[in-house]
Amino acid sequence: MTRVRFVAPASGALLVTGARVALANALFARSQRGHFTLRLPAGEDRITADLRWLGVSWDAIGVPGDYASAIEHLKSIGRLYPCFESETELRAKREFRIRRGMAAVYDRAMLKLTPEQRAAAEAGGKRPHWRFRLSNRVVTWIDAIAGKREAKLPAVSDPILVTADDAPAPALTAVVDDIADRITHVIRADEGDGMTGVHIDLLSSLGQNPDAVTFATLPALGDTGRLAIRNLRHDGIEAEALVAWLGCGPRFSLRGLARKPDPAALPALNRAVLARREFAAVADRLPAGATEPFWLAIRGHIDLLTEARHWWDVVNGTILFPIPDGAAALARQARAALPEEPWDDRTWADWLAALPAGTDTAAALRLILTGEEQGPELAVLLPLIGRSRVLERLRGA
Repeated sequence: MTRVRFVAPASGALLVTGARVALANALFARSQRGHFTLRLPAGEDRITADLRWLGVSWDAIGVPGDYASAIEHLKSIGRLYPCFESETELRAKREFRIRRGMAAVYDRAMLKLTPEQRAAAEAGGKRPHWRFRLSNRVVTWIDAIAGKREAKLPAVSDPILVTADDAPAPALTAVVDDIADRITHVIRADEGDGMTGVHIDLLSSLGQNPDAVTFATLPALGDTGRLAIRNLRHDGIEAEALVAWLGCGPRFSLRGLARKPDPAALPALNRAVLARREFAAVADRLPAGATEPFWLAIRGHIDLLTEARHWWDVVNGTILFPIPDGAAALARQARAALPEEPWDDRTWADWLAALPAGTDTAAALRLILTGEEQGPELAVLLPLIGRSRVLERLRGA
């Protein structure tokens, strides 16, 4: 059976990059009739709320693996070694190598530590962090999205797998948990081929067959990937639009995720989704008092649901918009020709017909009444604004 997982961020904030990874795993598991495990930081309900909003469901919440046994095994085979350098010392080493045009790779100085030197360091109050000694080889694999990849492990720093306070690092917990959950496909964001090489080398060191695992790497999204899902929700982005924009719509495929979403395309997608929304689906997110005729008038003319607030003020508020240059005479004529109520969707055309013909008449009245050059059809909007507000705005102009 296909088995996948999503490791939620420890920060508790689901970003666009993480959302895309979660969607990819959930949809791939569904397409394969497989099993999807969600791994969460303790007590992190914000992430599950965001995932459910996106339509992501899971089969199980992951439980921590036996990290202690894995650590002891790696120590026993000489693949985990103690390091006593402070962060300041490590930074100085990196800067030294960079200044000399060398790769900023850890120099493995602690491998030369004698038992006496280690005892002296510990007696002096130092507590080691533990690094994984990578194999001296080139690791190759076929990525389900990116194709043939390789990692030259001698060019990668030995990763820290256990911190100085004895906490297992994410690089270790991910692999140990994958083994415990029998993960068959690791679908994740691009962190560089070196990270996948570490993952493969660590699997081997823990007695697993890396060839039994398929890796699929989603391309980096840059600044777009750092947007918070919670903020996009607050701004009025619809889940359906966001999912489609991320390439996780009805025609989902892993290979299709090789294409990066265009940030400029999201507003148009969201507008199209909102244009299909029925009033009942958005009523609780519209301004208080907003009606179904109001929603039917504005949908298809807004990119974000939050823009409904502006149009509700246009329809229901007492705001006055400045008169366009040269339109003072038109405002006076428009007041005189304004039809009596009741109004319907023919009132706008009747009103324009009663005014002197001019190419800019409709545009100037739209600016006076709404403050916008474009927007919902005034034939539909005018009855919602009402005669008293129209007169007030023409006078104010």
